[in-house]
Amino acid sequence: MKKVSMLLALLAFFVSFQSFSASSFAPDFFAGKWEIVVVGTPNGDTKLISEITRVEGKLKAVLKGEAGDLDASVEEKENQVQIFFQAQGMDITMTLTKVDDDNLKGDLLGMFETKAKRIKETK
Repeated sequence: MKKVSMLLALLAFFVSFQSFSASSFAPDFFAGKWEIVVVGTPNGDTKLISEITRVEGKLKAVLKGEAGDLDASVEEKENQVQIFFQAQGMDITMTLTKVDDDNLKGDLLGMFETKAKRIKETK
């Protein structure tokens, strides 16, 4: 009986350690600063700086551009985020998919090609 109890205790320890290490130490890929370029809008290419943070378990974004700062909500999937915001009285959706560790690509409103590059903080 002691062997079974010890085996169950070890199993519980490894399962809890695995879930703890995966959630606590895994990098939050989409969080951080991103330079976003929307290609081919009627006003030409548009550049935005996005600051994505995790607040209470959910991603939030602030988009900074020539028109000022825009608060945005974010929905995330495994390798993709959708950013929702309002500009000029319109609801706008931007979808970005992971390309590699520092690049995303996608579209704005399903019409305009969008690229994002991670802005690395230098210390």
